[in-house]
Amino acid sequence: MTPVVVTGIGVVAPTGIGLDAYWAATLRGEDGIRRVQAFDPARYPTRRAGEVTGFEAGDHLPSRLIPQTDRMTQFALAAADWAVADAGIDLDSVPSLARGVVTAGASGGFGFGQRELQHLWGESPKKVSAYMSFAWFYAVNTGQISIRHGMNGPTGVFVGEQAGGLDALAHAGRQIRAGAQLMISGGMDCSLCPYGMAAQLAGGRLTADAYLPFDDRASGHLPGEGGALLTLESAEGARARGRRPYGEIAGFGATFDPRPGSARPPTLRRAVEQALADAGADPEEIAVVFADGAGVPELDASEAEALTAVFGAGGVPVTVPKTATGRLYSGAGPLDVVTALLTLRDGLAPPTVNVTRVPDAYGLDLVVGRPRPVSGTAALVLARGHHGFNSAMVVRAPAPAEAIAGSGRKVAA
Repeated sequence: MTPVVVTGIGVVAPTGIGLDAYWAATLRGEDGIRRVQAFDPARYPTRRAGEVTGFEAGDHLPSRLIPQTDRMTQFALAAADWAVADAGIDLDSVPSLARGVVTAGASGGFGFGQRELQHLWGESPKKVSAYMSFAWFYAVNTGQISIRHGMNGPTGVFVGEQAGGLDALAHAGRQIRAGAQLMISGGMDCSLCPYGMAAQLAGGRLTADAYLPFDDRASGHLPGEGGALLTLESAEGARARGRRPYGEIAGFGATFDPRPGSARPPTLRRAVEQALADAGADPEEIAVVFADGAGVPELDASEAEALTAVFGAGGVPVTVPKTATGRLYSGAGPLDVVTALLTLRDGLAPPTVNVTRVPDAYGLDLVVGRPRPVSGTAALVLARGHHGFNSAMVVRAPAPAEAIAGSGRKVAA
């Protein structure tokens, strides 16, 4: 089977814009959770979130695109530009039908949609932007990236809430194996507006306190915005143009939980086992697990149960760096994949910030306090979406001859 590798990365996160800024902040354990600034959150029980600061769309995108795009799409377009640039590929050398885009979206352009609905009901239908026809749509990032980079090959979008980002990467990998030369894939979400906050609160999993997965004080999660987009190509194609990858998308598994009250067990363990089998990996090969970390006690317990069933109690280091960013929904899985690849590259697993009281009953070796040295060539990333989506992905470090030299490769923001 054709190995699929990552040759470019673009990141927009509450803890850093651009790959280097994000990774440095993540290793330092910087916390990107703060009181929401995009609107006055005083009327809401959840008032803190992982908000991206310092991103000015005009610094990264043509002025003509700004009026027709939501903040989410502006993030996505910038990250896609960086991922292509980081891959060092001349897109004109790739036939347009051989390059494609697969992204994930959980909410669409909520901020844009809210503004135009306010125009509709508060002013006049004539005040509604013509761009409302697509700017709110959860598939808009795929469309805009495809147009901007002339990617007329395989395209698609996955809507699986938090799990969707891994699903998108897996599908993009399948397109590479089917003959596509280059794919941009990942996820980006941004729903920090009154409309978006109301929708998230309706899900019943937001906390008014802190986001503390696997902690005995866990009471839900805090939202965030951002994510990551990755350039994927075949290992052979990258080698032919002398490009050294960050690593390989080696294995994937996806399952769906039975409905609540059915008395059937959750299926996350099966997703993990599928991903390991797909990668041809034994549990002993996994150097670190990037957990989903729902922050809801019963969901944390079921994830811990799945991990200890596969790896044994304390059998593998586990980390949840998204405690510093909030849950980024469709952007979370791709950002964790990026973090896993950098962890394997540098041999350092980032900490789970703020978590200090992990019950012994979970049987987890959670990385807390500071980065932890790890050794190995593979990592596991987990993502679960509301209503039962489960996805698991195994990534591998490149062979030594293909590895990206050094640990401070510059990727401009």
